[in-house]
Amino acid sequence: MNTVYKKYEKVPLSVFSDSDVATELVARQVAALIKDKTERGEMCVLGLTAGSTAAGVYEKLVALHKKGKLSFNNVTVFNIDEYFPVSEDVMQSRSNCLREYLLNEIDILPENIHLIEGDIDKKDVAGFCNYYEEKIKSAGGIDLQLLGLDGRGQIGANEPGSIFSSRTRLITLDHATRMSAASNFFGEENVPGYGITLGIATIMEARRIILMAWGEGKARIVKQVVEGSVIEMLPASILQTHHNVSFIFDAAAASELTRIKTPWLTGTVHWTNKLTRRAVFSLCEQLGKPVLKLTERDYNDNGLDELVAQSGSANRINIRVFNELQHTITGWPGGKPDANDDTRPERSRPFPKRVAVFSPHPDDDVISMGGTLARLSEQGHEVHVAYQTSGNIAVFDDEVIRFLDFVRDISPLYGFNTAKANQAYQETANFFSQKHSGQIDLPKIAAAKTAIRQSEARAACRYLKIPENRVHFLNLPFYETGSIKKKPAGSEDINIISEFLQTIKPHQIFAAGDLSDPHGTHRVCFTAILEALKKLRHEPWLSDCRLWLYRGAWQEWDIAEVNMAVPLSPEESHIKRMAVFKHQSQKDRPLFPGTDSREFWQRAEERNIATAVKYDRLGMAEYQAMELFVRYHFEK
Repeated sequence: MNTVYKKYEKVPLSVFSDSDVATELVARQVAALIKDKTERGEMCVLGLTAGSTAAGVYEKLVALHKKGKLSFNNVTVFNIDEYFPVSEDVMQSRSNCLREYLLNEIDILPENIHLIEGDIDKKDVAGFCNYYEEKIKSAGGIDLQLLGLDGRGQIGANEPGSIFSSRTRLITLDHATRMSAASNFFGEENVPGYGITLGIATIMEARRIILMAWGEGKARIVKQVVEGSVIEMLPASILQTHHNVSFIFDAAAASELTRIKTPWLTGTVHWTNKLTRRAVFSLCEQLGKPVLKLTERDYNDNGLDELVAQSGSANRINIRVFNELQHTITGWPGGKPDANDDTRPERSRPFPKRVAVFSPHPDDDVISMGGTLARLSEQGHEVHVAYQTSGNIAVFDDEVIRFLDFVRDISPLYGFNTAKANQAYQETANFFSQKHSGQIDLPKIAAAKTAIRQSEARAACRYLKIPENRVHFLNLPFYETGSIKKKPAGSEDINIISEFLQTIKPHQIFAAGDLSDPHGTHRVCFTAILEALKKLRHEPWLSDCRLWLYRGAWQEWDIAEVNMAVPLSPEESHIKRMAVFKHQSQKDRPLFPGTDSREFWQRAEERNIATAVKYDRLGMAEYQAMELFVRYHFEK
């Protein structure tokens, strides 16, 4: 480890460009351990974690096995935690997840699979926990424990405050944990109140530990675990004291680490324009000064003397960064006609442009870029909105009942078949009355939920004066599993996007750039777009096409990365809010809220306002709100 890093980082860690590269490395290390144990005639004891963090590792291990390159005959496994009470065959159980992603796909012997039982009687839990500890000891202890990092520093289900000497036990899941799991259980009310978990002391007895974290959502907690103190309110921090631990992160998860966020504090750096902007904006935030008021002493006193020496003067840096930031701001996201576009983010010609806006779910477009969408429409561009997935799993069951009830009432008025309307209502109500948490909907009910979301999307587009013939529902097949788990994007998905693009031949493409979640719908949707563009790379129209990325309701771009900022007036912010309101099935209480209790329109609106405040504090004009975009340079 770089000796300067040691000043900040208290553990050995590796940072990779993306989670796919990182999971490949972890899978290779697991495979190497299994093979080494096989050659020595020994059993390999693995501690497994369920969830999206390790899913990529398991997929790669399964691929090695199916290619005949890895056998699990000598492997014994233990899972780290389980919800309680929950049956193993329930879709959301940790055991079911491990079976689906790994255990059912390999040649591990059934007697070597040891999973925590979540459906035993509560009075038997303590005895089971002691039994589980003994099973680990009798297996010789865990050779390698895989860990994910939860949002508040949990490892396993050890909540903040868990004592470091804890053993396998029943634990109460706190509100934040249950909110985080709500999407998997189709609502917080369905999340079990307890969990059974390996204790921290049990985890620490593993001979080797690999902790993994992917995505910007983990960046804050990664910094605390890697650079902070060892405290029980941050369970993962105890790993700093383990004799053989590896921390594996993708670049997004590591983005708050000192070496990445402020690398000039850890040694000599190569000062690119982006890094210079980041340093200047960080200094402005730290000192509460706008760009043009930074002095040479400000730079020198905060570890940026090398930047000043290289650039010649603080004033020169300030003016350059100020101008670059100012040039990102435009009220013409499609380009201003007959204007000098040398310093504008978008070219003036052609005008009007054909614009393709991709929305992973049927409301991401208005949540993330509703103001810009309204501006493009108002300024006369040919705007096409392509909704990539149906979003049907995000519709509450009672919304379907409400719509079918409406159909029953209006059937006589419009001469519809009243008997069939009543039958549809009753059949659906009967299904819902017996439906258990996570159960996949009947095809006709899934179609009804799709219709609800499509009608809302059309309503939002009508409000923004986008004609219905420019509203496209791609309904990509990868999404249509009926459950939370989705397939990777396949050739059929890519072909659908390719055909849409080939029909439109856009000059501009807007897409969701939420790349930090390796298993999220946004990432799969964006990957499919890139593959479609690669497939079309020889098409003449693509040479005059630009790809702009927006962010969803969860994160915003770092201003240092931004290439286009679209300011919104109070009236335009109101228009955006009203467009979001058209998605009534997602209003008041979205089905998958995450840990943020605010509605999506509130998250987006407050984020846009906060962005405008940041620009204002950096010395730009004061706006009501701003939407940000990064230009993505794809292969042409």
